[in-house]
Amino acid sequence: MCSRGSTGTGSMVERTGSAESRTLLTSVVLSAPGPLVVGLGLLTGKSSTQLADFFRRTAELSAIICAYVIYRITSGSAANDELQKLRLERGANRFIGGMMVLAGMAMAVLAIVAPNSEKGNVVPGIVIAMLGFVANGIFWIRYTSLNRATPNAIIAVQARLYRAKTFVDGCVTAALLTVLLNPGTELAAMVDLAGSVIVSLYMVYCGIKTMRASAELA
Repeated sequence: MCSRGSTGTGSMVERTGSAESRTLLTSVVLSAPGPLVVGLGLLTGKSSTQLADFFRRTAELSAIICAYVIYRITSGSAANDELQKLRLERGANRFIGGMMVLAGMAMAVLAIVAPNSEKGNVVPGIVIAMLGFVANGIFWIRYTSLNRATPNAIIAVQARLYRAKTFVDGCVTAALLTVLLNPGTELAAMVDLAGSVIVSLYMVYCGIKTMRASAELA
């Protein structure tokens, strides 16, 4: 009876771990086209919000890839390697957080110095932001559920990241829609600047929060 129960518990943990790994891998696959699509959109568009969104998505993709790699390493470690797991998780969170802070600061500078001119075609940015809003909302719910079932530092950070990503994609969509519907107006310029500032502040806030979370790992 005892051995059968232990086997059942082990299988449940294995299935859960596999679900977490698959979710992280799916996050990487679905996030990968984002920087490319937004970057190509910048060839015809000059929106500062779109430019900030490009940097944001590039930094986030790097962070998600890092999280996936570290999770695979730590989930495959033996129980006596807990100290190594902790160091890897802390290092990953610090790397992710630091990159997001630097990206946010760079985007803020770009938003301030960007010329207030015709914004061009922002449709690609709107499409990717709307799709991101839906997809990120789904991943936010998924990561939250996985972390509740089996608490894990990497998964917890992903849940917070995707919650913020969902909010920011909503802001980016609203800003770019305003630019599209009011081309060349002062309102479009103001909302575009506000959108880029919101994205920049999000990056800095999320980066600092992630680095603080790494210090709390025990």
